[in-house]
Amino acid sequence: MSEIPKAPVARIIKESGAERVSDDAKEELAAYLEEVAREVAAEANRVAKVAKRKTVKADDIKLAIKNL
Repeated sequence: MSEIPKAPVARIIKESGAERVSDDAKEELAAYLEEVAREVAAEANRVAKVAKRKTVKADDIKLAIKNL
């Protein structure tokens, strides 16, 4: 089970044109988004450590996304 709430995920799917969204679809997308977010966060943490910082900044996230 994902930590990302289903309601925002359902809104994202509906904003993409879906009229109705099943619970399974919400859960599947939430799980995928969480997996990607963990990968980005881990890479951003590595970027911050290379810069000799403990704090992950927005620029670290941007660079992590580019690196992945």
